[in-house]
Amino acid sequence: MSGENIGNPLELLKDKMDGENYKKLCAIRDIRVHKFIAEAAELCRPKDIFICSDTPDEIAYIKHMAIASGEESAALLTPGHTFHFDGIYDQARDREVTKFLVPKGDRLSPAIKQIDRDEGLMEIFSLLKDSMVDRTMIVRFLTLGPQNSIFTIPCMECTDSWYVAHAVSLLYRKGYETFLKLTPDMEFFKTLHSCGKVDERKISVEHEKKRIYIDYVTNTVYSVNTQYAGNSIGFKKHALRLAIRKAHREGWLAEHFMIMGVHGPGGRKTYVAGAFPSGCGKTSTAMLPGETILADDIAYLRNINGVCRAVNPEAGIFGILRDINPRDQPLLYQVLVSPNEIIFTNVLVKDARPWWIGMGCNLPDEGINFSGRWWRGKRGPDGKEIPPASDNARYIISLKALSNCDPELDNPLGVEIGAIIYGGRDYRAYVPIQQGYSWEHGVICYGAALETETTFAITEVGKYEINVMANQDFISISLGQYIKNYLEFGKKLRKQPLIFGANYFLRDLKTGEFLNSPLDKHVWIKWIELRVHGDVGAIKTPTGLIPKYEDLAELFKQVLNKKYTVEDYRRQFTIRVPENLSKIRRVREFWSTQVTDTPNEVFEILDEQAERLIKARNLYGDYIPPDKFEKE
Repeated sequence: MSGENIGNPLELLKDKMDGENYKKLCAIRDIRVHKFIAEAAELCRPKDIFICSDTPDEIAYIKHMAIASGEESAALLTPGHTFHFDGIYDQARDREVTKFLVPKGDRLSPAIKQIDRDEGLMEIFSLLKDSMVDRTMIVRFLTLGPQNSIFTIPCMECTDSWYVAHAVSLLYRKGYETFLKLTPDMEFFKTLHSCGKVDERKISVEHEKKRIYIDYVTNTVYSVNTQYAGNSIGFKKHALRLAIRKAHREGWLAEHFMIMGVHGPGGRKTYVAGAFPSGCGKTSTAMLPGETILADDIAYLRNINGVCRAVNPEAGIFGILRDINPRDQPLLYQVLVSPNEIIFTNVLVKDARPWWIGMGCNLPDEGINFSGRWWRGKRGPDGKEIPPASDNARYIISLKALSNCDPELDNPLGVEIGAIIYGGRDYRAYVPIQQGYSWEHGVICYGAALETETTFAITEVGKYEINVMANQDFISISLGQYIKNYLEFGKKLRKQPLIFGANYFLRDLKTGEFLNSPLDKHVWIKWIELRVHGDVGAIKTPTGLIPKYEDLAELFKQVLNKKYTVEDYRRQFTIRVPENLSKIRRVREFWSTQVTDTPNEVFEILDEQAERLIKARNLYGDYIPPDKFEKE
C-alpha cells in the first residue's frame, strides 16, 4: 500500500461503490483518506464498499448486517443482546504475532516485539491480498477522545467484518463529521482489517496466519485472520501504542488508566485515575457503588494551563465478564442482565441467555460456545478440556448505558485529575494504600515499580513480573524515555495530582490469608479523596504516607458500616522491612538490566527509600507497626 500505483484514488473507487457511497466519500476532501481506501480496495478486492456517514439508519443497518451475515446472533431473550464467537485459537490478544514494523536504521527496546518494516509489510500484504473477494469493505470514521477537542485523534477503519463495524459503534465516538473538517496538518490513525478465511459459523480459521502489525511510520494498524476485538479493532491497545508515540512527541501522556468520579463531603466530586494490571482490581475500583465511571481502560492526560486534565479516548467498554456477579459487582451485573445494546463474545449460550465463569450460579452442562456444540468434559484439539465459556469472555457496551456513567464523559476539556493510583498484586511488601512523598517518588516507587506476584509463599520463591504503570505491553518507545516523559510532565504542572500506591492483595506472612476484604477498596478510595483536599492527616513511613487509624475507623463505619479494629490496622499497615528491601532489589535489577536508558532519578529515589527502610529497621526492627512512626 505504498500509493505509487494509485493515480486519482477517487476515480479508481468510483467503480467500486454505488453513487450514494461515492458521494459520501467525496464529501471528505482529504486525499490521504481517499488513497488509503483505494489502496485497501486494490489489495483486498472487495465486491463493494460501504461508507458509513454515521446516520442512525446506517448505524442500524450495520447492526442488522452483523446479525444477517451470521457474525452475530440475536437469539437471546433480553432485548438488545447479541452474541459473537471467535475461533478456539482466537480468544485473546496475541502477543506473539503483534509486532511493530520498524524501518531500517530505527530500533525499539528489545522487550518490544518487532519486525523489519519492509519484511513485515511484504508479509501482511500477502496475507491481505484478495482477502475481501465477495465481501463488502465497511469504512468507519471515528474519533479517539471527545470531538472538537485538543484531545481528539481522528481515526478510520476499513474492515470486512460487520461485527467489528458494529462493535465500534458502541466503543467509540462517531467521526464522519470530524473527517469532513480534516485539514492537511491533522494526524489521524488508520486500520485495515480482514477476517481472512472463515468457516460456516463465520469464524476465522487460519489462526496460524494471524498477524497484527503496527506501522508507526504511517500510523496504520494491519490485522488479518482474526476477529477477536482486541486484535481486529485497531483503536483498542494498538492505537494506544501509536498514541504513546504521539504523546512522546507532543508532551502529554497516553495511559492504561481507569478514571472515576469520587464523591466527597459537601457534594464535591474528585476525579481519580488508576493503573492496575489485569486481575488487580481496576474494573471493580472504577465501578464502586455510589461513585461515577468516566473510563475503564485508557486515558489521555494533558497539561492545560498547568492543570492535569484527562479524557477517555473511548466511549464504551470492552470488558471481561469473568467474576462479574451480583455480590462482587452488583452495578455491572445488573446492567448486563437488563435490556441494553450489548454484544457478548465467547460466552456459553443456553436457554437463550449468556453464561460466563464466575457469574455467581451453576452453569449449564451443555450449550453452544466458541467450540461449537459444547458439553461438560468436551476436549479441544490439544486434548485439554474446553471450559463452558472462555476465561476471557467479553461484553461490549456503551458507557452511557451505565447508570453511573459520569456526565463529563464528552467534555472536550476533559476533567481535572486529583489523584493517580498505581495498584499491583503484591502479597508481601506494600501496605494496602499509601501516598507518595512527591510526584517523582510516587511515579517511581509505585508506578515504575508496579509489580505483580503470581504465586505466594512465605520464603521468596514467588514469581514476580514488573509491569511499568500497568502499561508495559503497549509502551512503544524506550522505557527509559517513557519514565523521563512522566517526570517532565509532572514538573511542568502547576497543580500536580497526588500519587498513591494500592495493594488489595496483602497477605499475612504466617497464615497466607488476605488482609483486605474486596470491599475495603472503597475505604481506600474515600481516604484518597480526602487527602487530595487536605481533609485528613497521614503518618510518615519509609515507603510513603499512610492513613491514621482514627480516620480509617470513621471511614469503615461510614462507607461499609463495619467496625475497624486497631488489630486490623496494625496487621494491614505494619511496614515489612525485609520484604520491602527485596522489592527494591528486584525493581532496581529490572531497571539496571532490562532498560538501557534509565534516568538516574529512578535509582536515586529507590536508594533513598532503601535508606529510609534500613534506618527504620535499625531503630525498630524488621516489622514496624504504624504507631512507631510520626504523624505528618
